[in-house]
Amino acid sequence: MKTLLNIIWLVCGGFVLALGYFMAGIVCCLLIVTIPWGIASFRIASYTLWPFGRMVVDKPGSGGAFALLGNVIWLLVAGIWIAIGHVLTAFAMAITIVGIPLAIANLKLIPVSLMPLGKRIVPSNRPFVSSYH
Repeated sequence: MKTLLNIIWLVCGGFVLALGYFMAGIVCCLLIVTIPWGIASFRIASYTLWPFGRMVVDKPGSGGAFALLGNVIWLLVAGIWIAIGHVLTAFAMAITIVGIPLAIANLKLIPVSLMPLGKRIVPSNRPFVSSYH
């Protein structure tokens, strides 16, 4: 079931979302100072390509002042706009019955798009994970 949902997700917008995160990662890495956000963007792009069967968790020992400051800067500069985009896309996907799991997956991306530093993506043992642990 995860594979089928991932394929539908990829075709119905996941590829475009991942491409956006990947391009943002390239720009951030080119600007040198923003490399941590670039690496986080690549991580989110990977997750956006194939979200079902994976989940986001906090990295152990990464809740330092740098991560907090970096996340606040990210939130103000880009995170809020990305989150609004995810909410709008989720709403459009939820209009159809088939799109409801895709809408939930899109909403699942909001926390990591708001605060990407100090997170990692791990496999989930459950077929469909809609919350963070």
